[in-house]
Parts: sequence; structure tokens; C-alpha cells
Amino acid sequence: MKRVFQYAYKNDMAMITNDWLDVLNPEFRKPYYAKLFEFVKNEYNTTKVFPPADDIFTAFHLTPLSKVKVVIIGQDPYHGEGQAHGLCFSVKPPVEAPPSLVNIYKELQDDLGCKIPNHGYLVKWAQQGVLMLNTVLTVRAHMAGSHQGKGWEQFTDAAIKALNEQDRPIVFILWGRPAQIKKSMLNNPKHLVLEAPHPSPLSAYRGFFGSKPFSKTNNFLQAGGVEPIDWQIEDI
Repeated sequence: MKRVFQYAYKNDMAMITNDWLDVLNPEFRKPYYAKLFEFVKNEYNTTKVFPPADDIFTAFHLTPLSKVKVVIIGQDPYHGEGQAHGLCFSVKPPVEAPPSLVNIYKELQDDLGCKIPNHGYLVKWAQQGVLMLNTVLTVRAHMAGSHQGKGWEQFTDAAIKALNEQDRPIVFILWGRPAQIKKSMLNNPKHLVLEAPHPSPLSAYRGFFGSKPFSKTNNFLQAGGVEPIDWQIEDI
């Protein structure tokens, strides 16, 4: 881990080599990031932190800025063993799909008739232009929210600002209050903002189910001349 963050801080940016580099490179030179760097480095060196260090920037790596069609904003990574890998809501096999993702699949099935897959690995979405971005990119094991307020929010806000400035149709999907706080940053009339309660079991029945975000997203993209997302995740 230490090597990853040294690269990032020294502007080598081994983990981001696509067009996100132009947007995010200035952030690594700012004072807040120096503090964030030291904090996260110490956390990885002294405690268990998720995701694995090599996966911190996975969302940016898999979905270049120029290819983004949809943005799903999460809060912080899953804090359970083996779950987080750098894409919000996604888990690598053979990890069982967490409850929020189970509900996302239920809504996807109801909305578009997609079959519910036997795993929770959402890389197919990322590779089609769905940026699955947590606003905080690391978390201490079994301690939800433990890395909030340390600087990641400023870093990911820079990414959200860059997305808002893109001169093409993009859909922003904001599930739950923490994601919806970002709505004030999204003022570009070319984009569509979809809001709904979070898909967690605590709130999914308060309006997440039946919100039809996937069909609304594809209808908007197609109306703007953009190829829609194939939301079906195949079994493995």
C-alpha cells in the first residue's frame, strides 16, 4: 500500500493513466491531500483497511472520463472482509451480494426484466461507461464511515465537478441522502439527475423500489443519441 500512495503523492500516478489524470493530478499537490496521504498510509500500515490498496482507484481506471455515461454515487466502501474492490455496490466473486445490491438487482429485474445473477461483480457496467464512485475511497475494516471527513470527499468532489462540466448527456444516480448532497454540484442542463432512497433494506421500500432508474437512464441516453447500457450481469 505504501508504494501506491507514494506514487500518487509524487505525481507518478501509477494507478491512473487515462484521461482522469488531467483532472485529478492537481489534487495530489494540494495541502488537504498531503494530510489525507499521511492518514491513509498510517491506516494501511497499522490497521486493516478496505479496499486493497491496488483497488483504491479502480472506478477511475475502468471508466475513463471521456467514456462516462452514467454516474452512481456511493458513500464509502464495504467494510466487510473481501467485499470492497473500488466500485461502489460491487463485490468480487465468490463474495455474496450484499443486501443493498440484492435490492438493486430486484429493481433491475422489475424495471427491465433482467435476470438476477449469481454474483455481485459489476465490472461489466463500469466497462460500458457507468462510473461507480464512492465519495470516500477507503474504510477501516468493520468500521463504516471511519475514513469520512479526512479529505477523500474533496478529492471525489473534483471528479464530480469535472463530470458536471462535460458537454454531453450524463445520468447521475443519487441513492440516499449522502449521495443527494452532491446534487447542488450538478447544474449542467445537459445531464439528468435521478434521486431515490438508498437500496439498503432499511430504506428500499420507501421509494427505491419502483423508481425505475435503469429504464429512465437508457431512455435519456438514447434520446441524446448515446448508446444505452446493457444492464444484464451474466451468471458465472
